[in-house]
Amino acid sequence: MSASYIQAPAAEMMELLEELSAFSAPGDGVTRLLYTPEWKKAQQFLLGRVRESGLTAYSDNVGNVYGRLAGTRLDGKVVLTGSHIDTVVSGGKYDGAYGVAAAFTALRYLNSVYGPPLRTLEAVSFAEEEGSRFPLTFWGSGNVTGLYDGSEAEDCRDGEGITLKKAMEDCGLQKSADSFRSDISAYVELHIEQGIVLERTETQIGVVSAIAGQRRFAVTVKGTANHAGTTPMGLRRDALAAAAEMVLQLERFAIEAGDPLVATTGRLEAFPNTPNVIPGEVAFTLDIRHSREDELEAFCSSVASAFEEIAKRRDVALDIAPRLSASPAPMDSGLRAELEAICVRQGRTYKAMVSGAGHDAQLFAPRCGTAMIFVPSRGGISHSPEEYTPPEELAAGLEVLIALLYKLGYEETDEDGLVPQNTKERWT
Repeated sequence: MSASYIQAPAAEMMELLEELSAFSAPGDGVTRLLYTPEWKKAQQFLLGRVRESGLTAYSDNVGNVYGRLAGTRLDGKVVLTGSHIDTVVSGGKYDGAYGVAAAFTALRYLNSVYGPPLRTLEAVSFAEEEGSRFPLTFWGSGNVTGLYDGSEAEDCRDGEGITLKKAMEDCGLQKSADSFRSDISAYVELHIEQGIVLERTETQIGVVSAIAGQRRFAVTVKGTANHAGTTPMGLRRDALAAAAEMVLQLERFAIEAGDPLVATTGRLEAFPNTPNVIPGEVAFTLDIRHSREDELEAFCSSVASAFEEIAKRRDVALDIAPRLSASPAPMDSGLRAELEAICVRQGRTYKAMVSGAGHDAQLFAPRCGTAMIFVPSRGGISHSPEEYTPPEELAAGLEVLIALLYKLGYEETDEDGLVPQNTKERWT
């Protein structure tokens, strides 16, 4: 395929992206939170556009919106592509929405050029991924993959005390089992990188090898609060000094471990937080990510041991409480190889890379053949009104997506007609 080959669908995708960005609460950037009026209007708009495009449009009971291009092979299996429609507060117009606009555009293009595929293709706009309104994430894809069973909607509340159930009812929705899908044989997600690697290396396409596993901890260090002027240095049990040493040790360990491991202390609070009082207690967070489970576990264990040694030496109490444990999600090797082959055929530079951010794809990876495609983000900026990717780079991602969907939807790939040999259905 040449750039001119998909010029029309690229323009159509860009138009759809701009139209979606208009569905936003007032303020900077794009704010489209789950089950708000802006969110509802955006999903209803998509349903209308899908119907006009010649695809079969439908939505499920949590508000995921689908466009279906039915295949001629009646085996009931579906190749799904898409992303999420919700945003963070004052976010950008590309995160999530790009993958949605590209998915629906790709299916419309394939249908117009090649007609019905062998295998059914579907595009999806997931209801939610970010966790911006309610204290949960992946509500859209989580209902599709069985992560959620509906009970979460009863007691989960937003910052104003509105339950998830009430918010759904206000949108005319009610959780039921029919959101779960057992028919998906492959899932493909196109996304902006949300990082700086592709831009810095002047690479057009990122072929995601895995979505990093993540561990979060809440760390509390307790010493003794005392007078800053009358307590000798050698007699202090300074919780902040101990915490500072721990944070620096975390950084040293992470640098020694090297890529793709990353470790962050994002929040730190000292008590009583008074200029003339030695801090008696400090609370801080740990966010540690790696694409391999064994490496992630080993690193967390070494950090805990180092923190305990520091606490003992400084005579302070230490508590490390787990807050999140998400396993790494490797992408399918066969689909990755096909993406690399597509980039070679199209004359595009590509790079295998780990996604440090979470995506809907990580919920599908244990269940079916899953692939992720990245395009560059200018300055690595995301979750911001400054989020930007040039149109030609967005178009390159669309072209790669179209080629992979053609492979999965239109070509004979193995004896049972699903997806390449090492990406056969693994849904359990």
